[in-house]
Amino acid sequence: MSSLTYDLTLAGLSVGSAAALTGVGLIVTYRATGVLNFAHGAIAMVCAYALRQCVVEWGWPLWVGAVVTLLILAPVMGVLLERFVFRPLSVLGGDPAQTLVASIGVFVLLVGGAALLWGQGARDDAPELVSAEDPWGQLAVVLVLAAGVGAVIRWTRFGRELRAVVDDRGLAVLGGIDADRVAAAGWAFGAFTAGLTGVLLAPFVRLDPYGLPLLVMEVVAVAVAARMRSLPVAVVVALGVGVAQSQLTRLHPSGRGEPLLQAVGANLFVVALLVACLALPRIGTRDALPRTATARVPTPQGAWIVAVILFLIPLGFAGSDLHTSVQVPALGVVLLSLVVVTGRGGQISLGQAAYAGLGALFTALLAAGRFPGLPRLPELAALALAVVLVAPLGLLTGWPAITRQGLALALATFAVGVGVSRFVFAQPYATSGLSLDRPAGFEGDRAYYVLELTLLTLALLATHALRRGRTGRALAALRDHESGASAAGVRVPALKLLAFVAGAALAALGGGMLGMGLRAFDPTAYDPVRGLLWFAAVVVLGADSTLGALTAAALLVGLDAGARGGVAAALVGVLAVLVGRFPGGPYEAVRRLRPPRAARLTATGLRTRTRLQRALRTAAPPTAASGADGMHGKEPSTALPAATANTPTAGPGTARPDTPRRADPDGAEQGPSRQSRPPTPRTADGAPPPPGPPAEARAVLTTHHLQARYDGFTALDGVDLTVPPGRITAVIGPNGAGKTTLFHCLAGTLRPSLGRVRYGDRDITRLPAHARTRLGIARTFQQLAVFPTLTVAENVRVGAEQGRTTDPAAVDRALRLFALDGPLRDAPAADLPTGTLRRVELARALAGTPSVLLLDEPAAGLDTAEVTALARILRALAADGTALLVVEHDLDLVAGLADVVHVMTAGRIIASGPPADVLETLDARETAV
Repeated sequence: MSSLTYDLTLAGLSVGSAAALTGVGLIVTYRATGVLNFAHGAIAMVCAYALRQCVVEWGWPLWVGAVVTLLILAPVMGVLLERFVFRPLSVLGGDPAQTLVASIGVFVLLVGGAALLWGQGARDDAPELVSAEDPWGQLAVVLVLAAGVGAVIRWTRFGRELRAVVDDRGLAVLGGIDADRVAAAGWAFGAFTAGLTGVLLAPFVRLDPYGLPLLVMEVVAVAVAARMRSLPVAVVVALGVGVAQSQLTRLHPSGRGEPLLQAVGANLFVVALLVACLALPRIGTRDALPRTATARVPTPQGAWIVAVILFLIPLGFAGSDLHTSVQVPALGVVLLSLVVVTGRGGQISLGQAAYAGLGALFTALLAAGRFPGLPRLPELAALALAVVLVAPLGLLTGWPAITRQGLALALATFAVGVGVSRFVFAQPYATSGLSLDRPAGFEGDRAYYVLELTLLTLALLATHALRRGRTGRALAALRDHESGASAAGVRVPALKLLAFVAGAALAALGGGMLGMGLRAFDPTAYDPVRGLLWFAAVVVLGADSTLGALTAAALLVGLDAGARGGVAAALVGVLAVLVGRFPGGPYEAVRRLRPPRAARLTATGLRTRTRLQRALRTAAPPTAASGADGMHGKEPSTALPAATANTPTAGPGTARPDTPRRADPDGAEQGPSRQSRPPTPRTADGAPPPPGPPAEARAVLTTHHLQARYDGFTALDGVDLTVPPGRITAVIGPNGAGKTTLFHCLAGTLRPSLGRVRYGDRDITRLPAHARTRLGIARTFQQLAVFPTLTVAENVRVGAEQGRTTDPAAVDRALRLFALDGPLRDAPAADLPTGTLRRVELARALAGTPSVLLLDEPAAGLDTAEVTALARILRALAADGTALLVVEHDLDLVAGLADVVHVMTAGRIIASGPPADVLETLDARETAV
């Protein structure tokens, strides 16, 4: 028994050492570049094939092939990837969403290229670099590499530069660090460890383009468990899981649980991946994947007519061509699920292949009468019930999505896909002996193709319904800016669950159709590598485009059927690598490459231009004070009519109109007094601001002994604050004083450690942001929170629909109030300047007729005239009974706007009172100091 334990331990150490190498390479690459390299397994596979080519095919000595593969090929691959794929992405802004897609694209490209070059068949003659009978050599290599890398990172100049680049690449470059050199070195070492992992594992597994990359990616759990930082933790976890998996082979359970226990023992790294991605804390907030702020590119005219014609052409095919075409509509339905989840909902989902496979499996089991507790059903009824059964399973990925974003969510969905593949599809007890017939009356390929087109049409209608109307706008808001959507009243958790459940249902429908088209359940058709390929194909052809999904389905099926296997994967990989240049898909690429048309003026425009030119020639030159127009280099934007009427534009050196200046130390006050406020303004058409209940009927927002801590640091220390209706309350203070933390506690995006937040008599401390919005507490953001793919009117409509108003005229009233009506209302928000976008955000907040309005630096990005207009509107809202809280650094604006000012420092309020008194006291303190 002791000999068996020792032998199994040695075998576990061999597997664990390879896993540890993967973990070390992933962590080093991530720490050097901030990229989780999804292509790590593909690089390992390519290096394993390259070593086999050198030794087996060309007859080179093993050591020569190993040197060429590990010391030349692998590092060169890493450097080339950094230079031509990931460095341009970092130069273009380092959008993590594009980086993730590019990484998956490299994976798909290498897998497809390997399939083209070496074929898709498995090889079992890979050369053995280190004997399996003596794993101590592998373990020694792992320990030496881990110790050496750890020492370099901790104690050398290069290590300090690496940490600096990861923390803030731009600041590191300004400090004189060559960030490109650091990133290239990280990629070279990461590729070296990937290649070493591949050549060590290849002799003991089947060497094929799909299996080995997936096997390597399963052990990403060791890097996730180490929080992508700690090399010792990654090595210990890898060795521990490897030894435990090897020892579990000694168990021989009996009974109904035997197959499942055996599956767990053979796939312990998959279990570790599920635990690491679903149960452990998230990798980090900096890995969130924001959407690129571009407007949605419209589908070219006539494209749908062409698509319909192309999908009808296969009805004239016969034989193998028609049999192959049967797969296209089914795969199109599967890819539509990604349009719903990723394209419209903005949620990264790498596990849709699992739901497609479950749909096919459940359909086969129900049609065969093998589903527990249910009788045998006709094929169409089985397909419909399979969709109903799989849809709730979308919660497997939807539930983690509630608390995860970006990279953490991508890993969670990938883990679910791998788990379903290993524990369901790969188990004989679930899939052995399954066959799947087509529905009665649709046995032939042509008849079944007609049925598929009918189901595809229904899927398109369902997708269209989820992309239009109130739900569609809410999903687009969630995709574009999750925090902004929550602040607008969107029920973000429920909407995420809806997207994943609907996506699971569509994927199950497409998977069942695909299984009936092939007349069998084929587990390899739904493996996680296929899921990565499908995800990349949909993203590169336009994630929010249903036409793009159908095009991707036709390309994936057509290319692999008409050429060698791997062509489709290689093409999708190339497009995914280039996604950073064209994030909107091929339509945007064509639009960018097309030369711009020269602008042409109408006859009226020509006459107007002539008159303006004459007026400019005869006009007096502007003075120095008025010529600057207070823009300070910002993009011009239209100021509000209510603000500019009879109001001169201030220059950079003058005070803002209707805004008092701070008192000088000698007590002389500059500008108009606080008591001489103008009358309540009206909008451009003479209408008053949005109506609301009287001030006395509105609830008071208060905090009681509010405390908040971050990792031992106290950001708020016993803050008591009252925001009364009909008044403007301002909070000022230096950076780090706790203003933003207080704002987040009031808005619901942060839960305080101690204390209470009350709205009238109701305790809202634990209410999320969207629930507070529906109560009447709206907010704006310091960094703009607009939805770039929606128009101005749609942005404002989201606030009205998700807020508490039932007035159909609320949207038009908010648009008029901020001079956003007219042609501007239908303009995409992505194409507008900062000042206009600030007004869009304010209009969206007011469209829901809030009782409390929280404004986080509302004047940021506005010019002088726009700030004046904003001040007048805020005064009008306060006069109408709205409670306003303003966090602002502009003390001149605060002095002329607020009724009460609170000064914060070190998490406490140290002074409160009227603006003149508080600011005078602060000036006196500064003078004394």
